Amino acid sequence: MADIPSIARQARTAARMLAASEGTARAKALALMADKLAECKDELLEANRQDLEFAIQNGTPVAFQKRLEITEKVFAYMLRRLNEVSALSDPVGQVLEGRKMPNGLKVSRVSVPLGVVAIIYEARPNVTTDAAAVALKSANAVILKGGSESIRSNRVLVKAMRSAIADAGLPVDAVQFVDSTDHQDVATLLQQSEFVDVIIPRGGKSLIKAVSENTKIPVIKHYDGICHQYVAEDADIEMAVKVVLNSKTERVEVCNALETLLVDAKIAGDFLPKMAAAFREKGVEIRGCERTCVILPGIKAACAEDWDAEYLAPIIAVRVVDGIQEAIDHIALHGSGHTDGILTSSLRFSREFVAKVDSASVLVNASTRLSGGGDYGMGAVVGISTDKLHARGPVGPAELCSYKWIAEGDGHLR
Repeated sequence: MADIPSIARQARTAARMLAASEGTARAKALALMADKLAECKDELLEANRQDLEFAIQNGTPVAFQKRLEITEKVFAYMLRRLNEVSALSDPVGQVLEGRKMPNGLKVSRVSVPLGVVAIIYEARPNVTTDAAAVALKSANAVILKGGSESIRSNRVLVKAMRSAIADAGLPVDAVQFVDSTDHQDVATLLQQSEFVDVIIPRGGKSLIKAVSENTKIPVIKHYDGICHQYVAEDADIEMAVKVVLNSKTERVEVCNALETLLVDAKIAGDFLPKMAAAFREKGVEIRGCERTCVILPGIKAACAEDWDAEYLAPIIAVRVVDGIQEAIDHIALHGSGHTDGILTSSLRFSREFVAKVDSASVLVNASTRLSGGGDYGMGAVVGISTDKLHARGPVGPAELCSYKWIAEGDGHLR
């Protein structure tokens, strides 16, 4: 069991020091993190191999194993994200608005860090580097509580990152790691409201629900990623097949992978057979409504639960709809507010869809897999929020900032 109160207290002390740090020092620390990770690559991959071996022995699902594994591609991604965040403009100290009052009082609203951010997550070791990068860029201290399945990988990552922070002249406790597999540590962390300003859980719905229900600390939540795409009656079929296929199969186990496909009845007869052929090549199982089953005989019929499913697997639900409003109504009833898109050649349809679909990301003629921090120019993110307060959508450095009001006078009185 870790000494969680001490970890939280040390993070608070580091956060106060970071709040007054220069953005150049934080950018330097992030660049050094990438260098340090490159130096310990072999050690990291061996630790990850051991984590993965342990997960396989314990019968974890294949999708979970994929999230856990650090491949050459994932490692390159981790280094790239650190460097990208390092190169971003400093989100701290930005004047968001300012004015001079008639009496001469100067008033401004300036961005400041939240303070201490706790990240509770499962499986993905790249969350360790992403979270540290986003927190440090925005001058926040971070407490990392990864899952037991990735603890060997996380130990190597955190050691390297703390070394980089020290070399940059910043407080090493800016990145804290709960080096324990004791579940009680999470419960203790949730009670550290004196020191922790916000908690971000990343994992399954059960984890997020447990965190939200057992803490008084504000939580930035990401529940289901039940992502939709609507193929409008005037969509370019060739483009639509490519976009839908990428949305579903580029990575099936992630939160912005496509789960439900809505196809306008006027284009379904031409589009669905081509789409089904592309899905077959990728090994994707189609579960269709009655009208879809008529067009694609032999597929599995969808049941009521399929419209609310986040599969995170090579399975997709397909429904034929009569017009854009029926598609929008389906998303409103079954969507999770994460990512939804439309494929259309019509400016009128795209504007109507964007205006009426209440999701954190709404895409027009683009893959749902693009709804992330890197593709939005944010560098790394610590998650994708389906909340509306405090952050919505990808949570990057700017989203881990609040603001303060500053008033400058010359002996002003009320």
